[in-house]
Amino acid sequence: MKKEQVINEYREYKGSGRKPADYDVFWDKALQELDEQSLDYELEKVDIPSKIADFYNLYFTGVKGAKIRCQYIRPKKIEGKVPGMLMFHGYHGDSGDFGDKLSWVTEGFAVLAMDCRGQGGESEDNTTAKGTTLKGLIIRGVEEGPESLYYRSVFLDTAHAARILMSMEEVDEEEISVQGASQGGALSLACAALEPRVIKVVAQYPFLSDYRKVFELDINASAYEELAYWFRFRDPMHDREEEFFDTLEYIDLQHLAPRIKAEVKWAIALEDGVCPPVTQFAVYNQISSPKEMIFFPEYGHEYLPKLGDRVRGFLLDHE
Repeated sequence: MKKEQVINEYREYKGSGRKPADYDVFWDKALQELDEQSLDYELEKVDIPSKIADFYNLYFTGVKGAKIRCQYIRPKKIEGKVPGMLMFHGYHGDSGDFGDKLSWVTEGFAVLAMDCRGQGGESEDNTTAKGTTLKGLIIRGVEEGPESLYYRSVFLDTAHAARILMSMEEVDEEEISVQGASQGGALSLACAALEPRVIKVVAQYPFLSDYRKVFELDINASAYEELAYWFRFRDPMHDREEEFFDTLEYIDLQHLAPRIKAEVKWAIALEDGVCPPVTQFAVYNQISSPKEMIFFPEYGHEYLPKLGDRVRGFLLDHE
C-alpha cells in the first residue's frame, strides 16, 4: 500500500524549484569552459596482484585548475574495444578500494571511479569561498554566486571524466554506463545530463535536489542539514533567504534532468530520511528518456538487497 500511496502522491510532482531564466545559458557556458579543458591525463600503475585486471591512478586537470584523481581498472587482455563504466561515490567519501570494481572488469568493462574534489579521496578542491563551509559543500561558494558553487565544478568534473573515458583507445565511446548511490547517484545523473553520449544510468537514492522543499522537512536529520547551518551561522534572520535558494537552483538536479538522454534505473527507499523520496521524484518526473523506478518500501538510506542483481542484466545488456 505504501508504494501505491507514494506513487499517487508524487506521480505529477515536478519539484518546488524555480528554474532561473538563464539556467540553460549558464550550463551551456559551463560546457563551453569544459570544451577548453584538455583530455590529457596521467596514468600511474598501482601494484595490486590480479590475474584479470590492471590498476592505475588516473589524474587530470579539471576546471579552475584542480587536480582530479580517479581509479582506472581495465582488463589485462583486451581485444578490440570494451564498454566503459563510470562510478561516483557518496558524500564525504572516496572511490573506495580498487578491488571493489573487479566484478565489472570480469564482465569486460573498463572502469573509471572519480574522487570528488576536496572530499575523502585525493582530488583537490581549490574553490575560494567566504563564509562557513564547516558543515558541508552544497553551500560552498553560495555567497559568491552560481559560478563559484562547489558543485558546479564537480558536475563538470563528472562530464570531463566521461569524456576522458570515451577518448581511450581501448574503450567503446558508444557503450558508456554510469552508476552511484546518494551523492554518487546525483553525480551519475548530472554526468548523463552534461554528457549526453552516456547510454545507461543506475542511480540509487540520489542527493542534491529540491532544496526549497527539503528545507521544509526534518532537515537536521537529512543530508541537507548544512542548509540550516548556513542560516544559523550566516543569516539567522533569513534576510538573504531568497538569494540563497535562487543561487542553489543552479545546482538543483530537477532542472538538469530534462537534458538526460540515457536510459535510467532509479532505486528509491521509501523510508529514506537522508534523501527524502519527495526530493527524488522532483528529478525523476523531469526525465523524459526511458526510465524505471525500483521501490524498496521498508528501507531507508542503506544497503538495498537484491538491487545489484536486478540492475546487473540492464548494465550487461541482456536484461
